[in-house]
Amino acid sequence: MPNQLTPMPSPDSKRPRWRIAGINFAHMHMGDNLRMAWEHPDCEIVGIADESAERMQDAIRNFAIPSERVFTDYRACLEKTKPDLVLLCPPTAEHGLWTKKVAKYGVHLLMEKPFAASLAEADSIIATMESTGKLLAINWPLAWVASHRTAKRLIDEHTIGDVLEVHYYDGNRGPCWHTSDKIEVTAEEVNANKPHSWFYQKNQGGGSLLDYLGYGVTLGTWFINGQVPIEVTTTVNSPPGLEVDEHSVTVARYETGLSKFETRWGTYTDPWTHQPQPQCGFVIVGTAGTISSYDYQPTVRIQTAESPEGRDLPCDELLPPHQNPVQYLIDCLEKGRSLEGPLSPAISRIGQQITEAAVQSAREKQTVTLPK
Repeated sequence: MPNQLTPMPSPDSKRPRWRIAGINFAHMHMGDNLRMAWEHPDCEIVGIADESAERMQDAIRNFAIPSERVFTDYRACLEKTKPDLVLLCPPTAEHGLWTKKVAKYGVHLLMEKPFAASLAEADSIIATMESTGKLLAINWPLAWVASHRTAKRLIDEHTIGDVLEVHYYDGNRGPCWHTSDKIEVTAEEVNANKPHSWFYQKNQGGGSLLDYLGYGVTLGTWFINGQVPIEVTTTVNSPPGLEVDEHSVTVARYETGLSKFETRWGTYTDPWTHQPQPQCGFVIVGTAGTISSYDYQPTVRIQTAESPEGRDLPCDELLPPHQNPVQYLIDCLEKGRSLEGPLSPAISRIGQQITEAAVQSAREKQTVTLPK
């Protein structure tokens, strides 16, 4: 993972054809997504906008964005820069609102995870973007981790037969412990920022469940080839003084059996630095074997009839356009292809459906049945 703020030299190439704007910097992943656009040889960052000038300072410095491309009014940014694609990173509970604000300008949209705070909001986002005829992509950063893409290739090659179960544990020390590019901050900064962070506000879509369950159930839906569970049971833990959870466990019952999805703010270490215990990532069980795919690791481990003791396989090398969401979305636009996998609204909607059932289950303290 990147750990430097020093920009890479701009690529020597023809003038970029794709005009990119970054709107709303509430989620720290905006800096990561802008870096992907900045490094793409056929993209140009034509504008950024946020009501807080302070939140844009790192991006201005990192990507040498001139003052005339910096706005505190998103409308002025969109009207003056006329982007083709908008990177959007608002608080979870405002995804639908910001989609409506931005979609009227006739742009393609890359929404940072999670999809939405509710299934109704996700459906509203889909309908809004369908009415414009522009592409909507939902970015799940774990979808670009080599181990998980390698696991999906092995699944598609039927290496472990048909997938029966997906087991997921993931999280980090907490959302206030790092900024974009995974730059760590001090404990003093965490304590100062935590009371004001939208991640810890219930009405803004905060909490570890909404932050990380979407990863597990969306990539899990990808692994299990689009299946929808029959029912969902979830429990959460909210420490005293917090209005959101920092730990959740969801059990989803499919026709094939039980899968488990666990989210945690408060892991001993961040998985992109040192894998904590339990390890962050996925274990996938099939009719003819198993795969363990842990975040940011150089290998995946498989068990099959040929190697019941298990063996490690090196992860696939990810090449363009499958290294990040900007590459992939631009490639789909240029080739007129539909989005596939976790970025597609179809797969992300199933993930949202499971997440909504989990929220309801935790609130009502009972199992929730999903519609067929």
